[in-house]
Amino acid sequence: MDDLNLLRMFVTVGEAGNFREAADRLGVTRSAVSQGVRRLEDTYGTALFHRTTRSVRLTEAGAALQSTLSGPLAEIVGALEMLGDTPRGTLRIAVASIAERFLSGPLLASFVDAHPQIALDVTVTDAETDIVAGGFDAGVRLGEVIAQDMIAVPVTGPQRQVCVATPGYLAAHGTPAHPRDLIAHRCIGWRPDPSVEPYRWEFEEGGRAFSVAAPPHITTNDMQLMIRTALAGGGITFGMEETFRPWIDSGEFVSLLDDFLPPFAGFYLFFPSRRNLAPKLRAMIDHVRRFRAV
Repeated sequence: MDDLNLLRMFVTVGEAGNFREAADRLGVTRSAVSQGVRRLEDTYGTALFHRTTRSVRLTEAGAALQSTLSGPLAEIVGALEMLGDTPRGTLRIAVASIAERFLSGPLLASFVDAHPQIALDVTVTDAETDIVAGGFDAGVRLGEVIAQDMIAVPVTGPQRQVCVATPGYLAAHGTPAHPRDLIAHRCIGWRPDPSVEPYRWEFEEGGRAFSVAAPPHITTNDMQLMIRTALAGGGITFGMEETFRPWIDSGEFVSLLDDFLPPFAGFYLFFPSRRNLAPKLRAMIDHVRRFRAV
């Protein structure tokens, strides 16, 4: 095993905070990562990690090495991947759970069919992920939340959020005419994890944006639970129009308050600005552009 691979193992462990996750990112065994880091420490006679039974933590020397290596090593690995003409390797992407078009199946299935030597590793997450620190090659998010120092390629056109409920629920409880009327309804809300407040439902009136903190009777981080509960007549829920479109078209959901929900910038594939893009990432960029044009 050469020094470049040892350094890559070290940086990945430092980013992940444990050997198991680092091994998963690198596509090797936990033992191989542990032995590789130990070999690096033995070679230079310096402990790089404080180890416990549950986690690893960078030593002072390890933190200094990590800070020095992270950027340059990513550039070196990317440059080496550029040497081959055929896109290959593992492409790691962090994707928002509401990126329906990217996650629906056809885009990813057609990509791996066209590029059999690329293995896709897709993490669906609504956390505010630093894709560089997280070891991802790219991410997919709404344009409004992507950092300005990233390169962004459109995955979709403009998007829109909608309020929906079943005809049965509306017959029993009435139809809200204005977002403020939601306070009197049963609402099914979303939040990414228990540490944050439920997402505030955002509207616009007369060119002025505002939000409604409708207290949800049910809160979850699972969009499928929101859909199933609303379909069962459990209340009004809120999310991306693409997510609810099949049930709106079938008449199982009624779209509400449309005049207060204008379109906004859609989803983008984004990645750090680098001089040399790895062929595997370039292949995904080109695929996304072709897929969007269809």
